[in-house]
Amino acid sequence: MKILGIDPGLRTTGFGVIHKQGNKLSYIASGTIKTPDADLPQRLKTILSGVSEIIRTYTPDCAAIEKVFVNVNPQSTLLLGQARGAAICALVSADLAVAEYTALQIKQAVVGHGKAQKQQVQDMVQRLLLLSGMPSTDAADALGVAICHAHSGDVLSTLGGLAPSLAKKGLRVRRGRLIG
Repeated sequence: MKILGIDPGLRTTGFGVIHKQGNKLSYIASGTIKTPDADLPQRLKTILSGVSEIIRTYTPDCAAIEKVFVNVNPQSTLLLGQARGAAICALVSADLAVAEYTALQIKQAVVGHGKAQKQQVQDMVQRLLLLSGMPSTDAADALGVAICHAHSGDVLSTLGGLAPSLAKKGLRVRRGRLIG
């Protein structure tokens, strides 16, 4: 399975493509989409067309994207959300399933704890994918999103598969607890 990870940004959007076969992850490609120093609509168009081109080039089976966190500056959060929306539009236009992960989830999946620094994420991405060089921070973050999905996807599909059998037994999960 090929997984495309996206780290959205209005100036620089990172992307990373990995292959997952069983428990083994391997690197395919990574890089950034840099937007021109232009008005917002032009930047969003660049993100949309850039992500679409990556999809055509690498033909991923699924995609994952980092969720927007609320910044101190609401205007920055809004702009980042629009960049993220442009990337999601490209992904769903290509009929890709899109998973979303918080920065905390990504850092936990890649480094082992949610308070990891960018340098730690870069180092672990390089080690996990056996890269000969250090990826840029945006590319490393995007590869981290893909790695997070590679690990989380198994858990989510297992839980999804268990839900019907639990329901038949009259069991449900509420607030993380099994109830009958």
